Amino acid sequence: MTDTATPAIEGWFTTGPAPALVGTRCTTCGTVFFPRASGFCRNPACDGETFEDTELSRRGTIWSYTDAQYQPPAPYVPSADPYVPFAIAAVELPEGLVVLGQVADGYGVADLHVGAEAELVVETLYVDETGDRTIWRWKPVVEMGQEADQ
Repeated sequence: MTDTATPAIEGWFTTGPAPALVGTRCTTCGTVFFPRASGFCRNPACDGETFEDTELSRRGTIWSYTDAQYQPPAPYVPSADPYVPFAIAAVELPEGLVVLGQVADGYGVADLHVGAEAELVVETLYVDETGDRTIWRWKPVVEMGQEADQ
């Protein structure tokens, strides 16, 4: 095994100290999409066909959340055997998008609250013969002096 970390989904997010989701912006109407749009604008009022990559905001507001008590079907790769349930959050970004994703390791539904802030982090999803495969997740933002379970 090597010590490399590779995104499990190539091109969907950046890595490093300030990771971000990568979406596209229609050059005709300015609508932002995630995942990326190509071919035609998904805005029904626009006939644009040209897009530019854009990094989305790293922080947003929790819009909704739940937990995954049952293992999702393939191509989901479980991180443990037996399966361990995990939390999922829908986070509204300033760009007007709501992006669904797993919640960071160590956090569950008890740590999530509608209207609370969350930030994007990159964590290891699984390890294979080439090294770590990383994925983006939502981490609840806990301000100084504030408990995560409030």
